[in-house]
Amino acid sequence: MPITLTIPEGLLSPAAQAKAFAGLTEAVLEIAGLSGNAFMTANIVGSINVLPKEHILAAGKPVKAAFVELKLPEIALATSEAKRAFIEKATDVVERAAGGQLRREYIWSNIVYAPEGAWGIAGRSYDNADLVEAITASAA
Repeated sequence: MPITLTIPEGLLSPAAQAKAFAGLTEAVLEIAGLSGNAFMTANIVGSINVLPKEHILAAGKPVKAAFVELKLPEIALATSEAKRAFIEKATDVVERAAGGQLRREYIWSNIVYAPEGAWGIAGRSYDNADLVEAITASAA
């Protein structure tokens, strides 16, 4: 389940970037109730995009900001409560990682869902039932 963290250069040290990404991963697993699930843990992937300062914008102007995007199958974090919980935790994680260099109101998050059957792992297309089966088998 890809996470993309986009930040301006100089906001987070490499160690803070790694800590932030680990915290975002933990947030997804915790909120989904899948902490410790080997299948899910291995499939929380993503990237950290560090862009030139002038390429991070709000209101059309360069700003110190961070963007978190989480892509999931339709069945994951489907409730409003789960979405709110992830966004709150993601904001907390990035704010802590920035160590006072980033105002909370400059952290934006969104969740994007893949349509049924459009989730691919290792060249295999998974529908919702396949994902539930893989997650359940991993927990056994």
